[in-house]
Amino acid sequence: MGGELKNLIKVWILAISCLSYCYLIASKFPKGLLRLISLFPVFYLFIILPLNLSSIHFCGVTSFFLVWLANFKLLLFAFDQGPLSSQLHHKLFHFILVACLPIKFKPNPPQGIVTKPHQQSTQKSYQVPLKSLLLVTKLLLLLSIFYAYEYRQHLHQYVVLALYCCHVYLELELILALCSTPARVLGFALEPQFNEPYLATSLQDFWGRRWNLMVTSILRPTVYDPVQYICRRNKVGHMWPQLLGVVATFIVSGLMHEVIYYYLTRVPPSWEVTWFFVLHGVCVAIEVWLKKKLIKRCGRLPRAVSGALVLIFVAATGLWLFFAQIFRNKLEEKVITEVFFSLDFVRSIMT
Repeated sequence: MGGELKNLIKVWILAISCLSYCYLIASKFPKGLLRLISLFPVFYLFIILPLNLSSIHFCGVTSFFLVWLANFKLLLFAFDQGPLSSQLHHKLFHFILVACLPIKFKPNPPQGIVTKPHQQSTQKSYQVPLKSLLLVTKLLLLLSIFYAYEYRQHLHQYVVLALYCCHVYLELELILALCSTPARVLGFALEPQFNEPYLATSLQDFWGRRWNLMVTSILRPTVYDPVQYICRRNKVGHMWPQLLGVVATFIVSGLMHEVIYYYLTRVPPSWEVTWFFVLHGVCVAIEVWLKKKLIKRCGRLPRAVSGALVLIFVAATGLWLFFAQIFRNKLEEKVITEVFFSLDFVRSIMT
């Protein structure tokens, strides 16, 4: 554990050094091809750095933050686009936080719209305790799952799979919330990383407005908007640009998940997770088309029905395709072993 922590510290010292170079030197190049070329060494280093980590948790989080989020944000930065080009990040520390952490700032209220002080205080007085209560509840649920793992040999296989799926969601949400803490301490207002995805009423609602919103916000300017722009310039029709943009976004998301799976398993990709996102991309595109064509004639399904269908579809396809490589490589067993090892490590320190 100690050696892995040292490797983690070394990796992030190098990452912070690279981002300092981006802020202090690469930003001086004119936007476009020259700045993009100046960022190539950083792209390369961010791709190889997670290979120095063997822990599932350390490697998974680091590869997501550096290989996906940071590289995509820097790609936008090369053309003076995206979150790193904002005037808000005129300090090096702010630039590093936004570049490598899952942080998305709330936009300022439009000019002319004034929120009364007592309204702001009332909203905060309700929102802060509620969010804290939800996080504490989710933490307790996650700890309960860890406790249940000790008896997994007595549980049915599907019960263990269900526990692991809940474990992935809860741990991911708590890690992202924890990583955004530095920005909150500095007084920045942040948008949530998740928006209660179990309340989704459609696939479009699930992926676009509820699940891992940081990824959604970074894929839109890097994939969805450019594909739409190219399609419209080539005059491929009225609805095709949006539908092709949706499918292309899901394909890129699938490929990036394959990359992260490689860091976790160190085995060649099986492409099942890519097909998971291709399937969902096609289904979302069909859903968007049906909404525009049939919603006025047939109306919407009741929320309870549509919500249940969405969750069943996501869970079924997830077990079929998304988690297939994880289970094949016994990754869930490694994760559970790491959890127990980490808990024992914490207990040893406390005692």
